[in-house]
Amino acid sequence: MLREPRQVPKSTLLADSLKQSESLPLLVSGQGVFIFRSEKESLEGMNVVFLNKDGTDGVDFLLTSTGVTATRTESRDKYIDPDNVSGLTDLPGAYYWISLDSQNQRFYVGVGEARLDTIIYTFTFPPRDPKDTSLWEENKRFLESIDHLKADSYKVRGMRLLRDPITTKVALNVKGRNEITMTDIAEARCIPVANMSVVCQQMHQCVSGAKFVLDDADFPEFSKAIEYSIATPGCWCYDTLQEKKNEFNPDDPNIDGTYLRITLGDNDGESPGIPYVMEIWPIGHYSPIHNHAGANAVIRVLRGTINVSLYPFLCKDAEKVKPFAVTDFKKDDVTWITPYLNQVHMLKNLDTSKETCITIQCYLYDKMEDMHYDYFDYVSEKGSIEQYEPDSDAEFMEFKNTMKREWELRNAGESHMSSCFGWSRQSI
Repeated sequence: MLREPRQVPKSTLLADSLKQSESLPLLVSGQGVFIFRSEKESLEGMNVVFLNKDGTDGVDFLLTSTGVTATRTESRDKYIDPDNVSGLTDLPGAYYWISLDSQNQRFYVGVGEARLDTIIYTFTFPPRDPKDTSLWEENKRFLESIDHLKADSYKVRGMRLLRDPITTKVALNVKGRNEITMTDIAEARCIPVANMSVVCQQMHQCVSGAKFVLDDADFPEFSKAIEYSIATPGCWCYDTLQEKKNEFNPDDPNIDGTYLRITLGDNDGESPGIPYVMEIWPIGHYSPIHNHAGANAVIRVLRGTINVSLYPFLCKDAEKVKPFAVTDFKKDDVTWITPYLNQVHMLKNLDTSKETCITIQCYLYDKMEDMHYDYFDYVSEKGSIEQYEPDSDAEFMEFKNTMKREWELRNAGESHMSSCFGWSRQSI
């Protein structure tokens, strides 16, 4: 079923819980995803063993720098993926995951976010033979008997355990019940709102309404006024962008590496920075590669098109970690972020665009999250991981009133020129 994977209670995510007992129960026997990293970020081999209740049988996964080996613990049968050519990496920030799937009788191993896009190893047991189902049934009983895992506590740091295995491509677009089609589901084109986490559903409700728009009855020229302000020296947007050109690159000012953050409301302590942020992306402007402090987010495009590159993990050697997906989101498209999916990205309003892109971002931590990290980590152009504290360039109503004043002055100036020289914008 196309949905966001569910997570376990936070108490079972702590690395210490794995170290103390050296055993971690699966949420459902025979299935789940274990996400982990190397304690030493080295290329020494790491073992994770999935076992049945009494520990007499299971599957031993060995990750090395050259690949992944899976071995049945009782019979010593090897589960070989002939296409697997990689395993552990020395890239900073890398982490790993193993998916156990008894229903589809399949193993996956991947690097970075747990999703089909990051798989490096696959093994699928032989399909059911209609004439003799005994082998298929035997394998299913074996896989369903697995109920816990063990790992070398000196090398493996457990990060998270998911209830459901990885089965379906993660859809990036979100659609409500009156928009989604059967083809959308069949081809995994989007994720239904109902299948998002409760926190993401809450945020979606806040920013997806028909009246949540820029150009409202109060100021129907709002987006045009923003374009004018960006293009005109002395106006607020133009001058603020100039002031921000050092923000992410203090030693090498770059105005294209900037965007404007207009905040709505106050910071109530439930998000990294103020939870509602309108972001303004002039043509050609972009963000650094960054993550989102382990928070959930929903992003809606209010105007234009934003190009998004998604990365498996945040790494200071950015040139060595390629995006696994690059896609465009257009006006009224909605996408999403959770603590473990779609977390690392770069946004850009492409140079070929014809208009400023404006998005609305909404951020919230999980309710169970009692440790907040109120920074976005980003990759600097110097090749280091830096912290960015989500800030505000202006409060929304203050910004809107500024745009109104600039627009009125512009129109007053044009009206004066028209009366003096007998022309209007419509006549030129």
